[in-house]
Amino acid sequence: MSTSSHKLVSLTLGLLFSCCVLAADEIAVNPAHPDRYVVVKGDTLWDISARFLRDPWFWPDVWYVNPQIENPHLIYPGDVLVLSFINGRPRLSLERGSNVRLSPSVRSVPLDEAIPAIPVDAIRPFLTRTFVLDSDTLDSAPYVVSFGEDHVVGSTDHLAYIRSIQSAEDTRFEVVRPAEPLKDADTGDILGFNAQFVGNAQLRRTGDPATVMLTSMELETLIGDRLLVVPEDISLTTFHPKAPDREINGSIIKVLNGVENIGQYDIVILDKGEQDGLTRGDVLTVMHRGGVIRDIVTDNPNKQVVLPNEPAGKLMVFRTFPRVSFALIMRATRAIHVLDRVVNP
Repeated sequence: MSTSSHKLVSLTLGLLFSCCVLAADEIAVNPAHPDRYVVVKGDTLWDISARFLRDPWFWPDVWYVNPQIENPHLIYPGDVLVLSFINGRPRLSLERGSNVRLSPSVRSVPLDEAIPAIPVDAIRPFLTRTFVLDSDTLDSAPYVVSFGEDHVVGSTDHLAYIRSIQSAEDTRFEVVRPAEPLKDADTGDILGFNAQFVGNAQLRRTGDPATVMLTSMELETLIGDRLLVVPEDISLTTFHPKAPDREINGSIIKVLNGVENIGQYDIVILDKGEQDGLTRGDVLTVMHRGGVIRDIVTDNPNKQVVLPNEPAGKLMVFRTFPRVSFALIMRATRAIHVLDRVVNP
């Protein structure tokens, strides 16, 4: 189901908001914070949080649930955010703007009108495709075995024969090509395989082999390419900045745009995922990995010194897989590199 077709309905607030209680001195406000802020189109939840808080991921911990608002994490242009202090503790509350009608029962509002957590354009292409394959998925996925006649590659509007698709329950597929393995930065264990998107396919006939029609191909299809069921779209608005629930100690293992020095709004892959406790919206601190230098002052010319890791920025996880995650660099205070560490903020 696409984002635009989702509808917001009344939900139990107690399930939506179970925030931990922190001491007042653990949550620092932005010294330049406003007392009130009117949300405008183009805002993100991260930017709005940063207006009020030094650390935007503490948003859930200072949020006051207005009983008139079904889900205060869904914020809309025209809403007014108000900062107050209760017993010295900062509290953010929401006044619903006049352009959104309140109702004591059920209110239906398109989710795509809500303010997203992070810049939509930066992550949208990475929400609707399969980018990581684990070994089991790779081994069990149907694959291209032939294009018939004398063809050695397939292109748009070309038939392909697949081993094997026995059920017609799913008729739309993505064609992907397993690329390089994604490895744990510390152990070298293979965590999955980066999947290169090739194109789409429509099922014509089940069997072994099955027959599909190749559609909207971005690359030529090759024998051995895998077919995966088209994943459901991931909503852009159903997560928010927060600290991880568990201790995380991982590394950046890949940057997706191929640059050497990673900066703000670049997308990176981490060697920690769902099995390690990461969820969408988790914020991590990037630590520049300290290098090893030779001490040229000491009498021993071979004496080496390991420099400490230093903070280099913040990132937010926006998509998780069993053993890896995709994250967006939200702030970079220095150049960030592959193999830099990621830890709890």
